Amino acid sequence: MNHHCKICGSQTREIVIETLGAAYYYCEACEFIAKDENLKLSHEEELGIYETHENSIEDPRYVAYFKKFLDAAVFNHYPKPGYGLDFGSGPSPVLATLLERDYGLTMDIYDHFYSPQKVYVGKKYDLVTSTEVVEHLDDPLAYFSLFKSLLKDEGILSIMTLFHHNDNNAFRTWHYVRDQSHRSFYTVKTLEVIAKKTGLELIDTNHHRYSTFRKS
Repeated sequence: MNHHCKICGSQTREIVIETLGAAYYYCEACEFIAKDENLKLSHEEELGIYETHENSIEDPRYVAYFKKFLDAAVFNHYPKPGYGLDFGSGPSPVLATLLERDYGLTMDIYDHFYSPQKVYVGKKYDLVTSTEVVEHLDDPLAYFSLFKSLLKDEGILSIMTLFHHNDNNAFRTWHYVRDQSHRSFYTVKTLEVIAKKTGLELIDTNHHRYSTFRKS
């Protein structure tokens, strides 16, 4: 069966991870890796994984994890307070709370499972954040297009997702792929192609986990 890349349309190569009973499709052109769509979890199965996460604003390590992201991927590029959206805020909207409490932003939140009302419809934001979300998406181009549509002209999009190392053998033993809800895996090159296709510009990345975009 032929599989084409969801990002750039190129032919992909299969990566099988026998220990997981799972197949993934690697694109040499843009380096995107997608999990076999036949292995998609049900709504209940995916929610069950999220329910095992214990993230709280009372946990100093978790707060420090987000503040490191904010310092690197947000406030290097967006120094003033404004109006933001945290897309994929989770069961406890720690990032949005920090941005309001410690940085003076006014925040909206959206989460497919925990805050499903699409409060962002018809709005524009100075900042859109999406942390540990895009690896769960089946159709990344659609969501990056949505993010772009939600930005004000000078707004920024800041995302967090762990990049794969563009090594298929290393991918097979990578801890990030062990989470069954993770479906999409990226490199900087992947994000550059996504940006070009969705009207964004990748303006900064730490080549590991953080990336920041503006409208192109």
